[in-house]
Amino acid sequence: MGKAGKRELGKEHLELAQSRMKLSKFSVLVGFEVEHLYEGGAILRMNVQDHHRQIHSVVHGGVIAALADTAAAIAAYTVSPPGVELVTIELKINYLLPIVEGTVEAEGKVLRAGRNFVVVECDVRNDEELVAKALMTFGAAMNRSPETRTGIHDKAQVDRARANPKARTRTPS
Repeated sequence: MGKAGKRELGKEHLELAQSRMKLSKFSVLVGFEVEHLYEGGAILRMNVQDHHRQIHSVVHGGVIAALADTAAAIAAYTVSPPGVELVTIELKINYLLPIVEGTVEAEGKVLRAGRNFVVVECDVRNDEELVAKALMTFGAAMNRSPETRTGIHDKAQVDRARANPKARTRTPS
């Protein structure tokens, strides 16, 4: 058992989350890393770098919000059935202290997972000190993306959908 008595997810789940994270160009750009997964929770971290700072030499609030949102989404996926797609529909964050340097860790914890919505809280810490608290609501839908609608990964169809997102695609029944 892991955090708060929750079931630890195996190394294969962690490796999958880490490899999926590398597909997100934004997450790679800002340096988010998946550190730990358990049922209903995820811990991500980043090391503060110059490009994270705004004009007052502290980490930009948008970077902190993005880290919290990403940790919360991964936590939500740990309790979602296969084929479910999640999208943030609400994000609220309180910034408690500025972040100047060091390591930033975000722990997303699922509060409620329903059929249509998942609510997740996230504590953001800088070198163990609580610096922000966030609450996210994710909308959950089955098989909405081109990747999951057909039950297979049809690369050509996915590429077409991404190239022209307004075009309506038809998939075989």
